Amino acid sequence: MIKLRKYQENLINKIKIQLLQGKKSICAVLGCGAGKSIIQGMIAKSATDKHNQVLFLVHRKELCKQIENTFTECGVDFDYCQIGMVQTITRRLSKTKDPVIIITDECHHSASASYTRIYDYFKQATRLGFTATPIRMNEGGLGKVYDSLVEGVSTKWLIENNYLSPYKYYSVKLADTLGLHVKRGDFDSKELAALMEQKYIYGDTIKNYVNLANGKKTIIYCTSIKSSIATVEEFQAAGIKAAHIDGTTPDKERKQIIQDFRNGKITVLSNVDLFGEGFDVPDCECVILLRPTKSLALFIQQSMRSMRYKPNKTAIIIDHVGNVFEHGLPDDTREWTLTAKKKKTQSAIHVKQCPVCYACMSTGAKICPECKYVFPKQEIAERKKIDTELGKIDRKTIIAAKPFNYYKKIKTFDGMREFQQAKGYKFGFVLHKCMELNIPIPSKYKYMIERFYK
Repeated sequence: MIKLRKYQENLINKIKIQLLQGKKSICAVLGCGAGKSIIQGMIAKSATDKHNQVLFLVHRKELCKQIENTFTECGVDFDYCQIGMVQTITRRLSKTKDPVIIITDECHHSASASYTRIYDYFKQATRLGFTATPIRMNEGGLGKVYDSLVEGVSTKWLIENNYLSPYKYYSVKLADTLGLHVKRGDFDSKELAALMEQKYIYGDTIKNYVNLANGKKTIIYCTSIKSSIATVEEFQAAGIKAAHIDGTTPDKERKQIIQDFRNGKITVLSNVDLFGEGFDVPDCECVILLRPTKSLALFIQQSMRSMRYKPNKTAIIIDHVGNVFEHGLPDDTREWTLTAKKKKTQSAIHVKQCPVCYACMSTGAKICPECKYVFPKQEIAERKKIDTELGKIDRKTIIAAKPFNYYKKIKTFDGMREFQQAKGYKFGFVLHKCMELNIPIPSKYKYMIERFYK
């Protein structure tokens, strides 16, 4: 019999208190890797032990068997529990047993029509939803579905108490999403695929993997089957054992690939929309993000896949698409609410990047924890006000106040040099960023490039 951890028991008790207070629809928040499925299983067991019918909703077929296995371990009586895909249940409402309780996995999806059709049909049922990110794709709230929000321990707490591994986060951006259209809350899939299917991206992905995580078990998240296969081919050409997998991969082949990854026969496993929300993936030490997303839920799920706890393990996250500057770090403290949120501004994300090693950290860091680069004073101050008194403003002051990411808008070597000097960065910053943005570098500095990148 599975034994709950103390923080899991505490979350169940919070839910019970809400039920005793008359709440009928509760959204429970707990971070990725904290064991939500175990909590769900124990709640389902408690209900079925009393012969109360449970309906458990998932949004992908791959999750059904996984949840069934967990519920079996928890001792759930399946005579009183049905596990089903939302897409199936919503078409078979009249053939579904009336539930006393509906448990929804990854409930940030639950405001969509297919879910609400089920909830409206079984109005008498108590609803429990579970998610790490209680926010809809388009920033809308979940208040139309749930009337109460309960929160478990934070991701930061899970790391500090050895339930998740600590991590190092690097962002070496290979593609710019500026100009891409957004549809239904995320980037247009066709435009995204075209952006990420450029050959130079594959080669740079290999180079950065070798520099930052060489030999570590790695899962890659790609935007399309074409880009995933091409990425794998580049890894294989570099002598690294890699494989591609997606939702269309035959079950037998998929199981064999996953098993080979578990056993170490495959080092790098690239996927498209498979190892996402709720899917139990084999243990890995590194993830590579090659899928830009506007979805906080998707970002959290993907970026944290390498953080399953092992003693002395430090997870590596390599973000090639700048998702961290859209959403913040995985363990940032976030305030959750059931009401719709206002769109966040760029200043809401408190993350900065080391100009030397590309490690990402909170804006309050004075020294890069990886390469020990010392940030100039104007970088240390999170929100320094510019003295706007007439006569005290010059061009250098204005440029110095620009955010770190401003360098991406610079088009010339002289402009990058001016930015570097105003910020107080070392000259190597100019060479790094000009090469990143394909800005021509004067021939007199070629010897420095050869020395740095030989």
